[in-house]
Parts: sequence; structure tokens; C-alpha cells
Amino acid sequence: MSSQNRTGSRRIKITSITGLALAGALVLTGCSPEVEKGWLPTERGTTNHTDRIMDLWVNSWIAALAVGIITWGLLVWCIIAYRRRKGTTGFPRQLSYNLPLEVFYLTIPLFMVLVFFYFTDQDQRAIDDRSQPADVVVDVRGKQWAWDFNYKQGQVIPEDLYEAGVQAHLTGNEVDKEKLPTLYLPVGKSVDLELNSRDVIHSFWVPAFLQKRDMIPGKTNYIRFTPTKEGTYDGKCAELCGEYHSEMLFRVKVVSEPEFQAHMDKLRQDGNTGLLGEKYDRNPNLNETK
Repeated sequence: MSSQNRTGSRRIKITSITGLALAGALVLTGCSPEVEKGWLPTERGTTNHTDRIMDLWVNSWIAALAVGIITWGLLVWCIIAYRRRKGTTGFPRQLSYNLPLEVFYLTIPLFMVLVFFYFTDQDQRAIDDRSQPADVVVDVRGKQWAWDFNYKQGQVIPEDLYEAGVQAHLTGNEVDKEKLPTLYLPVGKSVDLELNSRDVIHSFWVPAFLQKRDMIPGKTNYIRFTPTKEGTYDGKCAELCGEYHSEMLFRVKVVSEPEFQAHMDKLRQDGNTGLLGEKYDRNPNLNETK
């Protein structure tokens, strides 16, 4: 066997071993819990939507990874297969058109985009479905730099109640979370959050719920979900809203219905009846138009 053939055989062997090693590493990393949930900041079953969002996220990454591997594989193959050989002179044969290839790289990406759109739209419609009335309705008011929670009278809440939050103060020490504004929700009950801003644009974000939505002055946005796992979850404003944006923190406590009703009773006993509505908003431009 000539030295050139031995060199080519060695290159093929090295390339094969490297490819197998990379594929094996990819398969092994897919077994970890972090990869299974796509490195998202929550666990399955936190709300009725977290599993759906998680599956869409992970499957989208799997599809994107598969497309990337195929694309880079074809690029590397073309570089190797059509490289300029030693002793070659002149230009390679020039091709102007290849109709089957052009149809292929037009239809396949279009098909992929349509598939991505279908599944994303399907999940988005299910997540935002508000065709049925919610068991609990809370008017959430973002303000510089805290939160007000208005619990509206309905199937679970006997009368309008409110809880006004105050700004957290970050001093470099650990935050006293017991002093943060806290939204109470009953487990297993559908919830409508009416998101409003009292001043500038804010954004309501509970990472564990995998849902985030902006709060725009003069416009009400909504988040609909059913908390399915009791616990305390951190929340924050996710839109830069001024000097103390980083201190606009809150918590969500998902509790049993008896504990939720006990908290509602406490608000009633403290005299927090009624709603802290839009009359407490302070956007001068909106006030001028009313």
C-alpha cells in the first residue's frame, strides 16, 4: 500500500472515531435532567402549561440541532470532497443551474418553517385560551418599584380585596423575602392575571411558571394558567423601568384553598376591602386624555 493510501486511510479512521465520540457525548448529555428540561428554571407540573412550554422548547432545540448537524456535515463534506487536489490546474467545472437542488433547498426550509409555526401556534393558542371564565381573577398593578394585587370577587373570592406591596431594598445582604409583595393563589384553580401598569412599562415574570408578559400603561394584558404544585416562587419585573428596577421583586405563594381563604380573611380583617384601581395610576399622559 502506498504512503498516500495509508495517509488517506488514517484520516478516514480519525474522522470516524471523532464523529462517534461526538455522537456518544451528545447522547450521554441527553440523559441528564438539565438537558431533559432544556436548562429551564423549573420542574414539570408547576402549572398546567409548564409541560407544554417545556416540550415545545426542548423539541425545537432538538430540531434545530438536527438541522445544524446536517448542515455542518454537508459543508464539511463539500469542503473535503471538492477540495483542490495537488497538481490540479485551472478552475473547476462551473455549474450555473441545478433545478432539483434548487427545488430541494427551497421546499425543505419552507416545510420546516411551516412545521415550526404550526406547533408554536398550536401551543400559543392553548396557553392563551380564555374562552372559559377563571376561578380566580387578580388585577396585578406594577408600579415603580413594587406591586399591588387586587383580588376580584368571583367563584372563589367572596368580595373585592387588595394587598399593596412596597419596594424591596437591596443592601448587599440577603433579601428578606418575607417582606416582599406576595401574590397568593389556590392550587388547582384556574387563574386570570390582569396585568396593568401604573406608570411606565413593566413586565410580570415568574421564571418557574415559564410565562412572562409586558405591562403597558393604558393597556391590560392577561396571563391564564392553573397552578398545580404548592410552593413559593420568586418573581420580578423583567423590563428596565427606572433606577430601582432591580428592586422590583415579588413572590407567588401557591397554597391549598383553605390557606388561601385564610389569607383572604386576614386581608378582610385588616380592612383591605375594595380595589386599588386605576385612580391610583400616575401616568400624566393617560390622565390628560381622560
